[in-house]
Amino acid sequence: MSLSRRHFLTLSAAAAGSVALGRYLWPASSAIEPVARRVSRDGLLDVTFTAARSRLSFGRQSLAGLTYNGRAPGEVLELKPGDTLRLTLDNQLGEDTNLHYHGLHIPPTGRADDVFRHIHPGESYTYEFQIPADHPATLAYYHPHVHGRVAKQVFGGLGGAIVVRGAIDEIPEVRSAREEIVFLKDFGGDFERSPRGPEHLQGRQGDILTVNGRLGERWTLPQNGLLRLRLLNASAARFFQLKIEDHLLYLIGTDGGAIERPVEMETIALAPGERADILVKGDREPGTYRVLDRSPQTGRMGRMHGMGRMHGRGRNNEPTAIATIEYGEPVTPVGIPESLGTIDPLPEPETVHRIDLGHGMAPGGMVFLMNGKAFDGDRVDIRAPLGGVEDWEVANRGMTSHPFHIHTNPFQIVSRDGEAAPFRVWKDTVNINPGEVVRLRMRYDDFPGKTVYHCHVLDHEDAGMMGILEIEDRTRANKQRSSFTHKQT
Repeated sequence: MSLSRRHFLTLSAAAAGSVALGRYLWPASSAIEPVARRVSRDGLLDVTFTAARSRLSFGRQSLAGLTYNGRAPGEVLELKPGDTLRLTLDNQLGEDTNLHYHGLHIPPTGRADDVFRHIHPGESYTYEFQIPADHPATLAYYHPHVHGRVAKQVFGGLGGAIVVRGAIDEIPEVRSAREEIVFLKDFGGDFERSPRGPEHLQGRQGDILTVNGRLGERWTLPQNGLLRLRLLNASAARFFQLKIEDHLLYLIGTDGGAIERPVEMETIALAPGERADILVKGDREPGTYRVLDRSPQTGRMGRMHGMGRMHGRGRNNEPTAIATIEYGEPVTPVGIPESLGTIDPLPEPETVHRIDLGHGMAPGGMVFLMNGKAFDGDRVDIRAPLGGVEDWEVANRGMTSHPFHIHTNPFQIVSRDGEAAPFRVWKDTVNINPGEVVRLRMRYDDFPGKTVYHCHVLDHEDAGMMGILEIEDRTRANKQRSSFTHKQT
């Protein structure tokens, strides 16, 4: 896909010169076993998770943490459109918890994606819902979402990947690729300690960088073949900016599934909550190549474009090796697919909502605000009609980046600072830098009820940067009012 240089830089950061040598890889040793995968059978995936406090080991380091069934991350859940997920959550954490199915287009009510539900200590609760028959193939993300405890529980280790299979998986080149889930997560320090002072701006971050809960992950890339990396940033606040030594990356999907054509990149950046689907070609000299994270370490405040470049450096300017790729046996050469599907543009909006992101001080410390207000569970901030199309114009008036996430419905990015998006994608999380204005377009086809939107630097969310969206079935409401009027008459 041909992009102008300016547009290209909104998606990738081109490497200039050689990459400096990073730190050595940590030994590939951890108490966490390789990530297990649970696959639906006969249209049903029935699982039970016990959320509990655990001890996590990373090489010679040991930390208190939180796990599902003793794992951090939890098991990968794999389903197809039309399948039912029945998930029983047994809460042994000693505090309230719940689950959010980040990236799944399912009801925000009932036994589905209701983030207002609290599962109390010692209780169990069963979520049960069907993946819609027309759900796109995507990589989604389950994690806790009790307001005020989200950052702590996610940073402690709770979360896991959900794979929904579909059309992109049947494209011959994609089907031939060796697939790896890449669950990116940082750990470190006391996960229960709230951020203090300047830490409020960046959120809690750790210096132990893991892939799938382990240190020094290794993948095999068939010579002449393809490696498919399903990237998920599951950190509470940390941004990643990834590069593979001497290899290009080919973006084939984002949060909401496949894009229309592959986009060639040198570096890909992921804000907390974002996902990306990339292919890597085994067309270099066989050997071992490092996967490098080039984002500044804890202590930085930088500008970061969605899937793009970060400006500003932290205390550690060297890239960090988080995994290695080793060439395997040669296979029949496989190229990058030319086409991945079609994304139809949404119609023009009926309404435009404007949201300003900012922060301030309160008696209890720093608060993060939307339109000058902190989150209130009893207040509906935006009401939208079922079946309607709306634009959201989101402006970052603060001092630090805010990954903006909307539950239930994906959106299309219309523009950034007035400049049209270079190509059409479905997203549910977009990073917005200080001073930027991003325009999103969303359609509410189904699933009325209350849901939320928030910053995915989770300490910002817990400190107030969240609002409630209520999707209203106004036709049904009008019918009910008419019936009531008739009876009264």
